[in-house]
Amino acid sequence: MLWSLMLESLRALRANPLRTWLSMLGMIIGVAAVVLMLSIGEGARLRVEQTIASQGSNALIIIPGAPNMSGMRMAAGTAPTLTFADADALAKLELLDAVAPGLYSGAQLQFGAQNWSSSVWGTTPEFADARGWQLAAGQMLSTADVRTAAQKVVLGATVATNLFGEIAPDASNVIGQTVRIKGNPYTVIGLFHRKGQSMEGRDQDDIAVVPITTAQRKLFGNPFPGTVRIIVARSRDEKSTPQAMKQINDLLRQRHRLNEGQENDFTVRDLTAQAEAAAEATRIMSMLLGAIASISLLVGGIGIMNIMLVAVTERTREIGVRMAIGARQRDILTQFLIEAIVVCMSGGLLGALIGIGLAAALAQFAGMTVVVSMLTVSIAFGFAAAIGVFFGYYPARKAAQLQPVEALRTA
Repeated sequence: MLWSLMLESLRALRANPLRTWLSMLGMIIGVAAVVLMLSIGEGARLRVEQTIASQGSNALIIIPGAPNMSGMRMAAGTAPTLTFADADALAKLELLDAVAPGLYSGAQLQFGAQNWSSSVWGTTPEFADARGWQLAAGQMLSTADVRTAAQKVVLGATVATNLFGEIAPDASNVIGQTVRIKGNPYTVIGLFHRKGQSMEGRDQDDIAVVPITTAQRKLFGNPFPGTVRIIVARSRDEKSTPQAMKQINDLLRQRHRLNEGQENDFTVRDLTAQAEAAAEATRIMSMLLGAIASISLLVGGIGIMNIMLVAVTERTREIGVRMAIGARQRDILTQFLIEAIVVCMSGGLLGALIGIGLAAALAQFAGMTVVVSMLTVSIAFGFAAAIGVFFGYYPARKAAQLQPVEALRTA
């Protein structure tokens, strides 16, 4: 019986192909919009997750405070309040796995006829562990390099590409080469893995790392001996990060002899928390995009209900004949409900294919990160089927409740 009702429903839909296609159009547009918007949102979430991973897990940044000069508050990080001794003391905290003090400034790097202006960091061997960065080739700076102020450098991928061109798979055209920083020769001993942009949009691969003593004595100097511009640290795990931040705050306040109620002369930032806040904002954006796109599905469902009501009116005499020869109310209800579901699911299938195609086009030609998942397509397709049941039920029920005698009287 169900199979015959399905065949009858398909015949009825084929009898009015233009009306059927117009009914499907709302579903096609709605499902395509939902698939595309959710894919864009998923791509944005993936980019944020990649950024979080590239910044290093559980990374903490400690920078000097903002001094007051002649009544004017200066920018954060300009007061010389952090020292090498502070970094050494922080390294002894149980909740911190790695601590690295640093100095940084812009400088010109040269290799042959090529040159590139980059951010040059003077730091210690613990820098890579503190940031959670891995080496693609070569090795990190050593304690001996810091002790002897060696003229060695570890490059980011952007710097290496601009100085040496395309990087060989084993980085053999980079490792061991000599570059000049401010006219002085430095041997390239390592190459960082590519990390991409930070949350602020800064290229994390545009960096060159030298021993902190080398930066202080041979590159930048230091008007305040013993001070550093930044301290990078990493907590043991995500759960211990808040407690680690409290320990850092308490220790530095004690070392800097800050009285109760006195403002900190330093700032502690949790990079992971900032990135997770951005990820949460991205999730909300993705939900909003999906909700906005779903409105078009509702509009398409209303259109289908209107078309089905028109179909019931036009086929009143047919319904009367069918009921007169023995069709039950539930048979009429099922037939019209099947018609609505077939229209919605066919439109949903075409809409899903169009949405996937549009997502692929955005990824190919616009360079956007777009992620089409089976879950996204399943949600859109399932929602289309639900729309068919919801908006098709009323016209189907109206058709089933027609009285045979009244229906046969209809011209």
